[in-house]
Amino acid sequence: MAERPTSRISSRKAPKQARSTELVSAILEAAVHVLAQEGAQRFTTARVAEKAGVSVGSLYQYFPNKAAILFRLQSDEWRQTHEMLTNILGDAAKPPLTRLRDLVHAFIRSECEEAAVRGALDDAAPLYRDAPEAKEARAAGARLFKRFMEEALPVASASERALAGNLIITTMSAVGKEFSELPRTDAEIQVYADGLADMFCAYLGAN
Repeated sequence: MAERPTSRISSRKAPKQARSTELVSAILEAAVHVLAQEGAQRFTTARVAEKAGVSVGSLYQYFPNKAAILFRLQSDEWRQTHEMLTNILGDAAKPPLTRLRDLVHAFIRSECEEAAVRGALDDAAPLYRDAPEAKEARAAGARLFKRFMEEALPVASASERALAGNLIITTMSAVGKEFSELPRTDAEIQVYADGLADMFCAYLGAN
């Protein structure tokens, strides 16, 4: 079945009743399976509806097209990432370098556990990359890390902190993506995350 031509990426409506909430949950769970198994290129509303055991018409009540489903999955991932950043980087009871080490471990583990879905969402990013919600998600993460860098490098200039933060984020993202392309054991994740965290902490300690 062909996708309905529309540029909307937000959900049509939010579920208000328990039955509607369960339907949306089933659709999103099915979408994750289809995305992981088929990839973004073969991801369609028809496949998602079939996997969820619902009609395409029922799916369209909540999601106008496949981009809307993918955007919802990506939005959920952004929300989880933001919560992780807030909980780890915002924990003032721990020294900044300890928080950074905790973040590296959590990030690398998350990348490995959700590699298939994350890779497919990256492939689908052109569908929603320039959406206002996407820009705000990126901006929110940037604000959190900026505040953290102010604590980690209190005597550095704003430009020095910005450079250091950008290098850490870019390196962590690139390394995490490449490392998670193959199945990894807990021991491998631990060793790799330790090494990456050591490198970042040494870099910040030298600034």
